Amino acid sequence: MIKTDIVVIGGGPAGLAAALSAYEKGVKNILLIERDKELGGILNQCIHDGFGLQLFKTRLTGPEYAGIFIDRIKKTNIDIRLNTMVTKVSDDLTVTAVNEDIGAYQIQAKAVILAMGCRERPRGAINIPGTRPAGIYTAGTVQRWVNIEGKLPGKNIVILGSGDIGLIMARRMTLEGATVKGVYELLPYSSGLTRNIVQCLNDYNIPLKLSHTVTKIFGRKRIEAVEVCRVDQSLKPIPESREIVECDTLILSVGLIPENDILSGTNISMNKVTGGPFIDNRFMTEVPGIFSCGNCLHVHDLVDYVTDESERAGENAAEYVLYGQKEKESSGIPVLCGDNVRYTVPSHLSKDGKGALTLMFRVTKPMKDCTITVASDGILLLSLKRSRCTPGESVRITLPEDRVKTVLEKKTPITVSVTE
Repeated sequence: MIKTDIVVIGGGPAGLAAALSAYEKGVKNILLIERDKELGGILNQCIHDGFGLQLFKTRLTGPEYAGIFIDRIKKTNIDIRLNTMVTKVSDDLTVTAVNEDIGAYQIQAKAVILAMGCRERPRGAINIPGTRPAGIYTAGTVQRWVNIEGKLPGKNIVILGSGDIGLIMARRMTLEGATVKGVYELLPYSSGLTRNIVQCLNDYNIPLKLSHTVTKIFGRKRIEAVEVCRVDQSLKPIPESREIVECDTLILSVGLIPENDILSGTNISMNKVTGGPFIDNRFMTEVPGIFSCGNCLHVHDLVDYVTDESERAGENAAEYVLYGQKEKESSGIPVLCGDNVRYTVPSHLSKDGKGALTLMFRVTKPMKDCTITVASDGILLLSLKRSRCTPGESVRITLPEDRVKTVLEKKTPITVSVTE
């Protein structure tokens, strides 16, 4: 069995940032495991720009953004294992991995950082009726084909779902000479960033049809058309609104699922809303020594936020290894979802928490002229004004250190609310 201080699972933006942060904090015996043949994760196929605006104050492509961290990590002695798949994580911090060189083997760590990212929701998860022809792909698959493999999957495109990757691929396919018939979104609002709606759809006159969905697929060997319907307030198709849209390709951008299957044998509790583990302000799960960050914790809309979050997770993992932890906490101070808040990360505050508290959350519906409040036991801890909030864009706020001390002294739950 291999022994190390920290195992980082995932070599994408979260894993890279977490490993570097832990290394710079003083833990030098770190093992970074990546299942692909190279580091960088999904960023390697994201050739569009717009990355790094928050962190580096400049517009970078995905490979450029990843390259900054890859170059930095190559200057360290962090042990990088490529083409290696982790199959299991145990409560005793044993990680089981497998690759073609060694076969199956185990690693005993003092801390584990989960940074596996997320996967796309496929057709089977949304149960579209009809035949099973070729020409139906997830947006990420099409992105890889076009940007890395140099293959064009089709010429007449329908996109179901308005997630960011789908919006970006609408523009990409248009630039490659394909015709995008439209982007159809089940909900009455887009699930993507506003800037992507403007830059990827509006700038190219690609229609976005809200409250619409694909209700049937036609074609035998190759998809030939889809049936599209408007939906009512209960999200049920309205039969008299149906229309047939001819296409040779259907691209699905219908949601992302955090990759956490390897945790099935642990005592880590999962948040059904985010699909990731419940964590405290140190990014530590219910199992001491196991930390989570990035898109396997909750799906982000900006990689800059992934990096910032993962750096903090790496720092906390390093502190855990270097200084240990006192007795396991029976429970922390809950962070609760108030009016119009779908989830919060973290879900609770450690009783020995220190410093300011950064909270990320998503609202349940689009709102304008919003007021964000954070309160505890009737005490208003924070109040902020925002011109708009939408479910497609995460909200990030910081509770100052003195307010955190107030919460720790009172030991009462924190409630985050958003009202118009």
